[in-house]
Amino acid sequence: MTIIEIACIVVGLVISYLVGSISPSIWIGRIFYNVDIRTKGSKNAGSTNTIRVLGLKAGIIVFIIDVIKGCLALFLANLFVQLFLFDSQLEIYNIAAAACVVLGHVFPIYEGFKGGKGVATMLGVLIYLYSSIFAILLAIFIIVFLIWRYISLGSITAAICFPITYYIHSVYWVEDLDPILFIFSIAVAIFIVYTHRKNIGRLLKGEEKKFKFKKTE
Repeated sequence: MTIIEIACIVVGLVISYLVGSISPSIWIGRIFYNVDIRTKGSKNAGSTNTIRVLGLKAGIIVFIIDVIKGCLALFLANLFVQLFLFDSQLEIYNIAAAACVVLGHVFPIYEGFKGGKGVATMLGVLIYLYSSIFAILLAIFIIVFLIWRYISLGSITAAICFPITYYIHSVYWVEDLDPILFIFSIAVAIFIVYTHRKNIGRLLKGEEKKFKFKKTE
């Protein structure tokens, strides 16, 4: 691999992180509401807390942007390497780019490395990498949410079901299990559960707030 190719890989990963560091909840709150979303509600820079603090309209905009940046980061990252990476190499590269964009969301360089939990951004990554599985995980999330009205529980459940769904889909449907992507799906599940560890504590104590489609602050 040449120095130029290595440089392209590094640039692609850095761009993924920088795109992930775009924090719409913080920027919208600051510019239009004169509020730092990280000081209100659950203090999380995500769409759920945005809805609680700023309202449904702002929350939906934040959610859409966070999902788009997950897809956009991988798309831009691939522009730098698609001419010289083989399929197996590209898989590993995409996983690295996915990790970078999510880390950018959780630890945004523009905002003192204090961001959100990365669920919506990871959703964008899943749409890009696992489009056939996305609908299943979305259905799981919606069912759990509609029954119990907890966004966090829906996110955690969908995350845990991700590697299970990928395994079943790969082995019994397409009959081609990619070990790299399977390991990545397990890593995603662990990461999402870890970022929701406080929510899990509140759920176990019965203190987690149920979601409402309006401001509560």
